[in-house]
Amino acid sequence: MSFLHSLKDRWKLDSLGQVILILIAFACTGFTVMFLKTPIVEWIGGSEGNQTLYTILYYIFILPIYNIILLIYGFVFGQFSFFWNFEKRMWYRMTRQKHKIKSE
Repeated sequence: MSFLHSLKDRWKLDSLGQVILILIAFACTGFTVMFLKTPIVEWIGGSEGNQTLYTILYYIFILPIYNIILLIYGFVFGQFSFFWNFEKRMWYRMTRQKHKIKSE
């Protein structure tokens, strides 16, 4: 079984086309966040100073931004419901509210 077929089964999708669209949405989100790093770090405090502190603050600020961008790309590629459920599962896992995750 190929990698794409295993993702299709794991994510309970209907077609390989959906898998490809979801992977493209993840890739676009990653590239967008990569391009946003410099402006966000400059907004936090510039390129001078403690780079470790700026990196930590960047990761704190980028998490909600990443999630919003992921939902936007999910909408653009017609896979919003997948990404909305993905975000809910991630939120429940981060907050340890496992009882609210529907059985997968």
